[in-house]
Amino acid sequence: MDHGTVGSAQSGRLLVEVREEGSSAVVTPAGELDHHTADLLREPLDDLLEKGFSRLVVDCSRLEFCDSTGLNVLLGARLKADAAGGGVHLAGMLPVVARVFEITGAEAVFTVHDSVEAALAGETG
Repeated sequence: MDHGTVGSAQSGRLLVEVREEGSSAVVTPAGELDHHTADLLREPLDDLLEKGFSRLVVDCSRLEFCDSTGLNVLLGARLKADAAGGGVHLAGMLPVVARVFEITGAEAVFTVHDSVEAALAGETG
């Protein structure tokens, strides 16, 4: 398995790290995902899908906030990944972020895992 960091992008409020894990890509947003920072997550997700990674794991363990714009970025990536025969898997959501997914009903369209390791192994949490 390749554990190397592929890239990262950041603003003052959001850092996004990307790494390849076999046939999956792990994307780790850290900080606040909102209207002002959404493109920092959208761009690497789109790039990974264009490179042929249809199974994306989003490590939410360092995501402190997510508004509707951030949610839409993840939903958009999910649609593209599904169309390519893959999916977007969410892992390690903090309660404040999990609440946004629960309130909006978005949790029903994502596969949610307790950890990145569980997501890579295909275990639901």
